[in-house]
Amino acid sequence: MGQPNPIPIIDEQKPIKKRNGRETNNKKKQSKQLNRNRDPFLPVKITIAIAAGVLFVFPIIWMIFVSIKPDGYSTANAIEWFLPPFTFSNYTNIISETLILRWTFNSFIVALITTILTLIVTSLASFAISQMKFRFKNTIFIFFLIGLMIPGEATIIPLYETAKSLNLIDSYAGLILPMIASPLGVIILKSFFDGIPKELFESAKMDGCSNFKLFYKIALPLAKPALAAIAIFTFIGSWNNFLWPYLSILSEELYTLPVGLPVFNSSYSQAYVLPMTANAIASIPVIIVFLIFQKQIIKGISFTGLKG
Repeated sequence: MGQPNPIPIIDEQKPIKKRNGRETNNKKKQSKQLNRNRDPFLPVKITIAIAAGVLFVFPIIWMIFVSIKPDGYSTANAIEWFLPPFTFSNYTNIISETLILRWTFNSFIVALITTILTLIVTSLASFAISQMKFRFKNTIFIFFLIGLMIPGEATIIPLYETAKSLNLIDSYAGLILPMIASPLGVIILKSFFDGIPKELFESAKMDGCSNFKLFYKIALPLAKPALAAIAIFTFIGSWNNFLWPYLSILSEELYTLPVGLPVFNSSYSQAYVLPMTANAIASIPVIIVFLIFQKQIIKGISFTGLKG
């Protein structure tokens, strides 16, 4: 019997080595291309960004250090603000002897309710102008555009007279109701609703959906990015509003933070410690909200095309 033919042995290491060599060459080419495409001014941009970050953070750090100094402390050397002695008794004194927590609560409640009512009113109005057919709707939309051109200060006197005739002065309703009208919110949401395919609404109407169901079931879920942007700007604007609360509120218990803090600081015109302590306490809620919702705030800014 003859011997069986030997099975040829295929050297599989050679193609593997070739593949590895090709992969390394490709990686080298990609790295060279990345180095060529790299921005030559990238280190300069990073340096400028770090310097800008330090510039914006430094006042907050200085405020914190000044707020934990002893009451009545003063110095001509700025460096001594960052050196001992330190104490936290200022915080307990401010919280127990002033209405700063009440002012913070008022600001939060007013901003929250104003934001909710603004979203309801602007979404209903913009949906009606965008998707419903009625007379003079284009003329009504032009009035919303004109509302953006009129500064809020120009409407303060008639707004005050209207609130006074309705007995809304010195009340939460007087702080909230005049602020829920938002022409910008109507314009943003109308442009968003205009971009929704009409076939979607027509097919829903054929299935028996009413206008309210079209608004609640279809339009609102699709408009979440626009609603989030409007909510962010409305809340921030209401939280920082000074002029209208200053004119419409008479009792100290109803002050908001933008009104209460200047009134408190006016009693310490020559001192730094207690006003900085009050400002530090008032800034804590804003910092917490920003840290929690910073992604939504950035998306809202990019969505509306505004820069802040």
